[in-house]
Amino acid sequence: MSNLATAIPTIWQPHTQQHAYRQLMQAFANPGQIEALSEDALLLTLATLLDGATSIADVHGLISALDLARLETANEPAETAHFVLADGAQAPVFTPSLGTLESPEGGATLLLTVTAFNDGASYTLSGPGVDGARNVTLQGLNPAWLDSRESWNAAFPMGVDIVLLAGKQVMALPRTTRIKGA
Repeated sequence: MSNLATAIPTIWQPHTQQHAYRQLMQAFANPGQIEALSEDALLLTLATLLDGATSIADVHGLISALDLARLETANEPAETAHFVLADGAQAPVFTPSLGTLESPEGGATLLLTVTAFNDGASYTLSGPGVDGARNVTLQGLNPAWLDSRESWNAAFPMGVDIVLLAGKQVMALPRTTRIKGA
């Protein structure tokens, strides 16, 4: 059994995904706070959140065919997928699922890759989970995502949540978070 465990890459092991899940929940509880993961944020976040009951749209082809097969999830268009993975440097060219008033949890979670959290454009966050205000900087995020996010979340509780991914770090922007550019 130990030979099998060592043959499985760490990212696909349950204890790694359990730890990542706790880090992701911490990120959602504290919008704009950077959480460090033990592995590549993109693949570990996908491995942690996706399963056979969820669907993903890989808008910019960021997942290898092998990793997509390992995820065992349905590949759907961005307009209907539970999770939408995209390159944050490119402007959105779709409208994700926003949920309904009866089922706002049907709104998509957007997973956007960015270059870094410690450089770039400055934003001020406020709302639930933020003590007063929190300043963040994001490099590699096209401002069109935040403009679209504002319109997608206008009919709260419907809307989208965003997880930003950079290297081995994540940052969450729940739909309840207000974002202002500096």
